[in-house]
Amino acid sequence: QLRKRAPFAYIHASKMMLARLSRTIAQRARPLTARTFAAPAPKMFDYDTIVKSLSVADAIETVEDAFCKLAEGKVDVPMPMHITIDETDSAGPGDCHVKGGYVSGAATWTVKVASVSFYKSGGPPGGGVFVVMNAVTGQPCGIFQENRFMTDLRTGAAGGIALKHFGKGDTIGFIGCGAIGRVMARAAKAVQPDFKGVCYAPDGSHETFAAEMSAELGVPFTAMSSAEEMCGASDVIYTQTPGSTTCVEKSWLKPHATIICSGSDQPTKQEIPTDVLKASKYVSDLTKQTSKVGELRSAIADGSMTEADVYAEIGEVCNGSKPGREGDELIVVDLTGTGAQDAAIGQVAWEKMG
Repeated sequence: QLRKRAPFAYIHASKMMLARLSRTIAQRARPLTARTFAAPAPKMFDYDTIVKSLSVADAIETVEDAFCKLAEGKVDVPMPMHITIDETDSAGPGDCHVKGGYVSGAATWTVKVASVSFYKSGGPPGGGVFVVMNAVTGQPCGIFQENRFMTDLRTGAAGGIALKHFGKGDTIGFIGCGAIGRVMARAAKAVQPDFKGVCYAPDGSHETFAAEMSAELGVPFTAMSSAEEMCGASDVIYTQTPGSTTCVEKSWLKPHATIICSGSDQPTKQEIPTDVLKASKYVSDLTKQTSKVGELRSAIADGSMTEADVYAEIGEVCNGSKPGREGDELIVVDLTGTGAQDAAIGQVAWEKMG
């Protein structure tokens, strides 16, 4: 039709099409090495180097800024990808999470692959790699074989930020005394240096945790005989259990308790009973995520809550859009871990080590 109505336009369009085709052919004809190997290879960082170079205190400011921008819509964070490795004679059982994100204006973005629950191997139960990418060139800057250490740091940073905005009182409890419990204690020390610690772990590790964290942080820790006793003594409670069963009860809690939970990051996990969630000022790290894999999922499933019952995302409090603690209310902060945090800790790691 164009050829009949406007022959000169048809000729011009044909020439333009041929020109584009010629450019495409020329680009594809370039030597493969020119396109593939022009950029320098990414730097590699092993686990020992990462552990010696980074601390949770390094991450708190950058992660808080990422939360602020997340609440303002200035972070691109896709939903996490979950891969289940079923148990067979030759593999599993285990789980893999893939997360990532880009904070607007940052020099890098990050993609993370983390594996957990690989107990069958007899070695470490999981591992992890951060790939930090250059936001100008699109090329990889660094590959960090962090084996979940950087994941733990960004989780701990979120825990410290939650304490800063929602905590009240000087006694902080820890249910679950593994790697995440330790990084939460270090984050608490960075935010509130003079707290008193109490702890309990279903696996019996709380005695060792109390002794070691007291020595490391220079604050008193007391190992308690039960979760109920620990909750009754605590103003703030960090929960970081496997999430196979709930670990607190509403009747155990002080009226003004702050619960900062990080154990639920899959649809099969739950640490906090739904009556506690319903009674609380509930704060999420990312509602679209906590409604699918966090504590909120359970409350939505049994009809106790809807997404409309979420008081705020943590970034809305960090950026001043909404107040944090306002009085003696019960508060639950649900931390499932976001790609914004991964982008933030990836940026910190690259700035310090790259």
